[in-house]
Amino acid sequence: MILAAVSVSGKGLTDACLAEAVALMQARGLSLAGTVQSNPQRADRPRCDMDVHVLPDGPVLRISEDCGPAARGCRLDAGVLEAAVAATLDRLDGAELVLVNKFGKQEAEGRGFVPVIAEAMARGLPVLVGVNPLNHAAFHAFADGLAQDLPPVPEAIAAWASSLRRDRAA
Repeated sequence: MILAAVSVSGKGLTDACLAEAVALMQARGLSLAGTVQSNPQRADRPRCDMDVHVLPDGPVLRISEDCGPAARGCRLDAGVLEAAVAATLDRLDGAELVLVNKFGKQEAEGRGFVPVIAEAMARGLPVLVGVNPLNHAAFHAFADGLAQDLPPVPEAIAAWASSLRRDRAA
């Protein structure tokens, strides 16, 4: 079982790193399942929206709720997150690598993308997870010693994924 994590300090930087790595992996012909996140800004809101692109070919789902310009606290739309989970589970057949955009609070509590990680690993598929630095300890507790940290360098991540393909072919 192969489980790896990528973490970059700074708002949205893990998402950007993984998005660039996904583009490189897809350019190399790797078959991916999972999600990658983008965080579009709106001029009329102090906080960005959160969209997940379900790999390999969509849909793009807005996982943040718009609670108004003065809203504070969690903005995650758990129902849409579960739709992204279901869409990802439907796309595991034929995947060479599964990518989970974030191990966040939902996952730390055993929800969110935990079923995707478990199913992928049960199928012997390598899993790459973006981890918010605040949830790094929770992720490694969840992984129970099975996970490795990768450098937050898109080319290094894509090279790691390509090496898995070579190892499986050998």
